[in-house]
Amino acid sequence: MILPIVAYGAPVLRKIGEDINADYADLDKLLADMWETMYASNGVGLAAPQINKPIRLFVIDSMQIFENLDEEEKKVYTDGPGVKKVFINAKIIETAGDDWPYNEGCLSIPKIREDVMRPETVTLSYCDEQFVTYTETFTGITARVILHEYDHIDGKLFIDYLKPLKKKMLQSKLNDISKGKIKVDYKMSFAK
Repeated sequence: MILPIVAYGAPVLRKIGEDINADYADLDKLLADMWETMYASNGVGLAAPQINKPIRLFVIDSMQIFENLDEEEKKVYTDGPGVKKVFINAKIIETAGDDWPYNEGCLSIPKIREDVMRPETVTLSYCDEQFVTYTETFTGITARVILHEYDHIDGKLFIDYLKPLKKKMLQSKLNDISKGKIKVDYKMSFAK
């Protein structure tokens, strides 16, 4: 089932997510719904807070990014072909490498894209959908998608990385989003 994406301004987007365990009710259905919602919204990642669930869960499919790169871009982004994974109760162990800019957007903040600086690599521990624990390092675009979604489970948004003047310039657009004064081609839920 395609779920509505929670729009900027909803309190759930600023909450630190809670860990879950293998007994979490209907986890398989929730994951299936998250994948379906993410793809229907043309996203490459989706965190549970974006569907109004304040838990430490997100999904990513960075393979889509690599599929859409031209040959020149593939030479720049050498960390392909990307990954499709579920991340439960993720915890960052370390980030490393130089910070680099990339134009990010967010399903909860539609029609706003800005360059955000993030480190080249991230190492994190997480559980998969069977609650098998992993510690793994990701690089490049995949690391960026993970860091973006990880921010959601920590109550952060990509706009938090913008300089104050830039954020102030975007404030009227952000206000419109929170009031539902925006048209998108996917289901959204707006704060009241």
